[in-house]
Amino acid sequence: MVSNLAQERRTLTSEVWKYLLENEIKVQLATFLSKKDGFKKAIDALNVKLTQASADKSKKQSEIRGLEKNTTSIQPTIDGINSLLKSFGFRSFSLAKSEKPSHYKIVRADGTIAKETLSEGEKTFITFLYFYHLLKGSETETGMTTDRVVVFDDPVSSLDSDVLFIVSNLIKGLFDEVRNGVGHIKQAFVLTHNVYFHKEVTFNKRRGNVALKDETFWIVRKPDQQSTIQKHTSNPIKTSYDLLWAEVRNPDRSNLSIQNTLRRILENYFKILGNITHDDLCSKFEGKEKLICNSLSSWVHDGSHYAYDDFFIADGSIVDTYLAVFRKIFEKSGHIEHYKMMMGSAFVEIVAATPATVDNLPKTK
Repeated sequence: MVSNLAQERRTLTSEVWKYLLENEIKVQLATFLSKKDGFKKAIDALNVKLTQASADKSKKQSEIRGLEKNTTSIQPTIDGINSLLKSFGFRSFSLAKSEKPSHYKIVRADGTIAKETLSEGEKTFITFLYFYHLLKGSETETGMTTDRVVVFDDPVSSLDSDVLFIVSNLIKGLFDEVRNGVGHIKQAFVLTHNVYFHKEVTFNKRRGNVALKDETFWIVRKPDQQSTIQKHTSNPIKTSYDLLWAEVRNPDRSNLSIQNTLRRILENYFKILGNITHDDLCSKFEGKEKLICNSLSSWVHDGSHYAYDDFFIADGSIVDTYLAVFRKIFEKSGHIEHYKMMMGSAFVEIVAATPATVDNLPKTK
């Protein structure tokens, strides 16, 4: 044993492990193997269920795509747009299926293609109607149920008043759907330069002096080649006349457009409503003030009816001078209260200086 010590140690180690395996941990090992076998069977059963569930999922997705193909058919859009065109009296053209699958074509009453002969207003209107129906559907089979945010960017360009009224009412209908949680439109933005369209699309008899909880009003301005966004707690635009005064009230007014703004105010208030001409207004002034009034009349007409030379820009000091004369016209004509009302919080009371006397001269040492 001593001469073969290394081999005897390996034999002893082997016998110790055999003893532990067969006598000390045999029960524990059998329990482990039993549990292992149970877990393996459970895993195999779950894998079978996962395979079956994956197959069922693929089958359902295939069924959904089949249903979406029917839902995204172009025929409902064709029928919807043609129905709108007919109800609004547009008989000169309509939509039809194109020879190319999933495409449209615009045809005249005799069947000829109308694409090249549509007016700008007709193109804008038919494009809006397509977009309007697209909001409730999708261009793809997988986008039917996606939530969406909608932006209408000046949708009434080149439209006459009748079509403008139709477009505004269709958009207001979408507003109601958003408010009521109907459909997949979650938010809508409307941008426009058209005051009449703004008035139509924002009309809501439930709104008081402040905006409703689910709406906001903003005005975008571009003074000095930079865009600024100003939020309003109420509808900032009531009429086009009030919009003109809003430009006068704005401290960041555009010096290039203020000329036309002043002319339109003076013509609307004095000439159109009151039948008072610029000459009548200037006759109320004397001396230098009369010259300034005549200059204002000439200046606003020049800025309104002539193109600007590349080298001419009205600077702030000139604008301030004529704005002061603009105010005095209302004072001299007895209409300062109207000026105060339209200027609102931007109105500044001018206190006349008291002539100096011996009693009120500042004391000196």
